[in-house]
Amino acid sequence: MTYHFTALVTLLAILFYFFTSVSVARARATYGIQAPAISGNPEFERIFRVQMNTLEFLPVFLPSLWLFAVYIGDGIAAALGALWIIGRIVYYVGYTRAAEKRGPGFGIQALAAIALWVGALGAVGWRLMH
Repeated sequence: MTYHFTALVTLLAILFYFFTSVSVARARATYGIQAPAISGNPEFERIFRVQMNTLEFLPVFLPSLWLFAVYIGDGIAAALGALWIIGRIVYYVGYTRAAEKRGPGFGIQALAAIALWVGALGAVGWRLMH
């Protein structure tokens, strides 16, 4: 069995994380926040939190994505993974504008991550029992 779509989504998720890292570097220069400082300007802090929140979710998302793909299917896993990325983008756009605008994107990506995790858990459990 091949997992081309899941592999592509994995690469896109990593690309998005790289994009958030570059955004933080640019924001440091724009707002004069020297490393290792992570506070001092609200605009910088929101961009930094997008990067950190993305990093915090990657250990939940990536294993769940791959276990879902292996136990359920490549296409469905990739579709949910793409939804996760869309949620992260919506989160980025909202949060960088105002902290109170981060909710919809967070909700989209959280639901996608939960669906992947629950699906993988259910499929693994099913296989163990049968």
